[in-house]
Amino acid sequence: MWNKRESPSRVEKRFEFDEYSKISKFMGKIEKLCKEKDIYPNISFGKNFVSLSIFLDSKEISSKEADFSEDIDKFYLEK
Repeated sequence: MWNKRESPSRVEKRFEFDEYSKISKFMGKIEKLCKEKDIYPNISFGKNFVSLSIFLDSKEISSKEADFSEDIDKFYLEK
């Protein structure tokens, strides 16, 4: 589940990994998706996690942003 935050409006999620090599694969998929959807979230990562923040164009998540976050969830499940 993505967490909604205010000031600025955004949704955030942290993804956990058991191997660093899986993070690289996940990040590669996100990179391609960003270019396809023209959405560029803030991304941070460490040894066993990736955190994403998608800043919203309005106070509510748009269908484009919702689709983007759902695609990222699918990538994570493929790990």
